[in-house]
Amino acid sequence: MIAKNNEQIQIRIDAKTKNEAKKILDSLGLDMSSAVKLFFRQIINAKNFPCELRDENGFTLRKAEILRESIAEAEKTKKSFKTGSALIKDALKD
Repeated sequence: MIAKNNEQIQIRIDAKTKNEAKKILDSLGLDMSSAVKLFFRQIINAKNFPCELRDENGFTLRKAEILRESIAEAEKTKKSFKTGSALIKDALKD
């Protein structure tokens, strides 16, 4: 008989998130416990967080930061253009 040395973890999560995730996992043939085990295994394999984090607009965290910086810089200059082609011409002259 093989002795198992399993640890137990507990997490708190809102019911909506749990139910939505469970529905997707069920369609993949996975239970919650197996999915968490797979996630932890991927953390170990990647030696990092195993998926790309994105904001509500679909931007990676770094791209979102670049966009915020660009917006702040644009607001400082107060430069505006009447047409898209005028903007492009201005951008290309640098």
